[in-house]
Amino acid sequence: MPGESLRSAGGVEYTLTRKRVKNLNLRLGPDGSVRVSAPARASLAAVDAFVAAHAEWVRRAQDRAARAAAERAAIPAPDPAACLALYTEVSDRVFPLFREVLGGEKPILKVRDMRTRWGSCHPGKRQITLAARLALQPAAAVEYVVVHEYCHFVHPDHQAGFWALVGSILPDYKARRALLRNAR
Repeated sequence: MPGESLRSAGGVEYTLTRKRVKNLNLRLGPDGSVRVSAPARASLAAVDAFVAAHAEWVRRAQDRAARAAAERAAIPAPDPAACLALYTEVSDRVFPLFREVLGGEKPILKVRDMRTRWGSCHPGKRQITLAARLALQPAAAVEYVVVHEYCHFVHPDHQAGFWALVGSILPDYKARRALLRNAR
């Protein structure tokens, strides 16, 4: 990709990207890769010093990510058909609240082995996709994700109106969401 270069500092290999940003930003990818975005005015020495100063944090984060990936791999993903049956049951309970918004038609439910999110909603396709591993979570968490995705048919963003709608359906949504915070 143009504007990217592979560099190393403090024992950390990273990809540097020049962007229209004000500060240096360091991100760890799901695969453990390190990406740094930097403003054009930042010198290479300053970027390298920044990375070197965060080298220990990077190593700890990479170790945590590797352990989490190994734990996920040790637990097989649930059977997609069983997941779909569970999600359909929850969806059937939630759908009446959104019947009018959806014109009386239930959305299409899909199951995927998603690694970075529990669910996604595509209002234009009238489709909700849910992570197979969500089925391994407590029932309250599954219900929260289904309600969350249904609410995107009304509010496609995560602005105040969206959270007000989620809260009107699940007043304890914050506690349910917390169940998922460390579940990945």
